[in-house]
Amino acid sequence: MPRLHATTILGIVRDGQAVIASDGQVTLGTTILKHQAQKVRKLYRGQVLAGFAGAAADSLALFERMEKKLEEARGQLPRAVVELAKDWRSDRVLRRLEAVLAVLDREHAFIVSGSGDVIEPEDRIVAIGSGGPYAYAAAKALLRFAELPLEQVVREALAIAAEIDIYTNQHITLLTL
Repeated sequence: MPRLHATTILGIVRDGQAVIASDGQVTLGTTILKHQAQKVRKLYRGQVLAGFAGAAADSLALFERMEKKLEEARGQLPRAVVELAKDWRSDRVLRRLEAVLAVLDREHAFIVSGSGDVIEPEDRIVAIGSGGPYAYAAAKALLRFAELPLEQVVREALAIAAEIDIYTNQHITLLTL
């Protein structure tokens, strides 16, 4: 079966604000299946932003698990991502899930992978998916050399990634805290 390619997610935390965005394209092999997929959402009473890259069903299962861990941790994102990663690494069913999560609140940004890794980038920029490296590079340049609102930085960085990565389109869904 051809490989499912499905995303670019970019999130940034800066000055007490968090922004996450995704493109909308879902591709199977060389065929675009969907143009406006929703790959980002708010979790835990609207206090956490999350986005996924990978198989949609797996990612939705992880959103549910992340929401549960956030409830157990009373919204403490660092604690919740560590607990999710522990479960992901030790649970046989979860280990088979093919997805990566980007999660942020107003202070923290994390990438949680299926191998149980929890990464908190020093610059609080998270980028995942096939266009993630392009969006990340564009965001770093825009933050360094332009005086733009954070939402515009994220939107422009995703637009640049869409010009480069064939698995990323211009339909952008953006959420803020």
